[in-house]
Amino acid sequence: MNVLAAAAIALTALVTIGLAAYSSRLARTTGDFYVASRSVPAWWNASAISGEYLSAASFLGVAGLIMAGGADAVWFPVGYAVGYVLLLALVAAPLRRSGAYTLPDFCEARLRSTGVRLIASALVVLIGWLYVLPQLQGAGLALHTLLGAPVWLGGVLVSVTVLIVIVGGGMRSVTLVQGFQYWLKVVAIMLPVLFLLAAWRADASPSAVSSSAPVFDDRTTVSVENHIAVTVDQPLVLEAAGTVDNQRVDGALTWQAGTHELAAGTTLTFPAGAPVPHLSSLPVLDGQAWSQPLQGGQEHALYRTFALMFALFLGTMGLPHVLVRFYTNPDGRAARKTALTVIALVGLFYLAPSVYGMLGRLYTPELLLTGRTDAVVLLLPQALVGGTAGQWLTALVAAGAAAAFLATATGLTVTVAGVLSQDIVGRKIDDPIVSFRVAAAAAVIVPLLLGLVADTLPLARAVSLAFAVAAATFSPLLLLGIWWRRLTDVGAATGLLVGGVAATVAIVVSTVLPDVNGWPAALLSQPAAWAMPLALATMVIVSRRTAHRITPGVDRIMIRLHTPEAVGVQRTWIARGER
Repeated sequence: MNVLAAAAIALTALVTIGLAAYSSRLARTTGDFYVASRSVPAWWNASAISGEYLSAASFLGVAGLIMAGGADAVWFPVGYAVGYVLLLALVAAPLRRSGAYTLPDFCEARLRSTGVRLIASALVVLIGWLYVLPQLQGAGLALHTLLGAPVWLGGVLVSVTVLIVIVGGGMRSVTLVQGFQYWLKVVAIMLPVLFLLAAWRADASPSAVSSSAPVFDDRTTVSVENHIAVTVDQPLVLEAAGTVDNQRVDGALTWQAGTHELAAGTTLTFPAGAPVPHLSSLPVLDGQAWSQPLQGGQEHALYRTFALMFALFLGTMGLPHVLVRFYTNPDGRAARKTALTVIALVGLFYLAPSVYGMLGRLYTPELLLTGRTDAVVLLLPQALVGGTAGQWLTALVAAGAAAAFLATATGLTVTVAGVLSQDIVGRKIDDPIVSFRVAAAAAVIVPLLLGLVADTLPLARAVSLAFAVAAATFSPLLLLGIWWRRLTDVGAATGLLVGGVAATVAIVVSTVLPDVNGWPAALLSQPAAWAMPLALATMVIVSRRTAHRITPGVDRIMIRLHTPEAVGVQRTWIARGER
């Protein structure tokens, strides 16, 4: 147990609760709870959006994916950042000018349809819960790795902290907390990088680009916590204590090339220079293949790469918890300024994960055996720097990890709570603030219960699935709803259902049937590349066939979405005879 890390995590949670308590004194109205009274300055809103966006998948998962997959995984941080360019150019300002509180509000205002609103509400809840699960998993991973705590405890602590923050002051509290947590995360991930690179240089700068796959530099003992299957590509002599290939072993063991099963509780000891066995689901890459794209050994790697880019680029545009933040800006100009600032802030953060991934292959290669590559950010400071300095750096990254899963879980919960309170709970409870607080409890408890029984995925992989659903649903809806006046309520509803069902079914099938191979496996594991065009085409075709249902007054709505605020002021002057 790292006592300093425990203290850092506890301090992060306490500061979060303290900031929420302070800001809750200013939260009195419905506008405070839903959109912070639309008075958040652009620079702080950008900090809050970045804090919310940089989730456990970004802080922990991206480095783990780069460690295992190399150059192909670099598209994750690139895609996460580039998505905001499309958001800036196509969505941010018109969405703010719509005057809505939530994404379902926008759907109803644009299309005058309660049916589309209900479908949008269901999708917001689905995406929110799909996204919040990895935050709870990340919390469990961090506490288990650093403190030896049960995995479920992390999710419970995050859920309780999130409820305290949201129930106290809604979006006003969330905005203050997430802005602080962004800057904490940047310091927590960037400062250790300086020490890690210095220690790497002092260690004669071994290179991750070598002719062989990762090896153990020293005699290394690895404990296996769960039943796993590992792959070795050459005969390997080691020592084992436990159950290996369904046989009890206690002593020397020789593995032949192939796949071997390890029971939970098994301990393996490898001699110095031994190649690192890889979890069967991870590619075994030498340094050359690791550093070059499309060399990971996956079938149809080119399609998977472009489909991932497609999901990340367009999925950002459709993430409800990101979009709702733009409603807190004073006007459309501030929304664009916010999006531009977010690009810079997110890009700054994503300079670090590649460093952790590269150094992790050298100094924590045992994570490739256990499959716990998501823990590389937490374990690397002690493995590379060591001593008291390593413990302090570990405490710092622990604080950043705590801020990551708290910030994103908070943003997701407040978004889902806003939808549930307006469309479900609000029908039973008249007081909007009370209904919001009740909805917040439901919004966090459901994914917590799901997380206790769900199998874990790599964090960044789990988040990419939420991006795929967002890309296949809200992305085409926003593009057409903002830029095409002929979109009808029937077309929008049909497209949302087609895209949502297609992406969700693909994700479920690829998770339940992991042994599917060939093109079906590629299409199911990365559905955004075909589900989004399918939803877009459905909306266009159905809208053209139901042209009689074009929203009444659509021209007035489009003018409101696209007219800059300065033009609106000028028109007011003209109407008053001042020009």
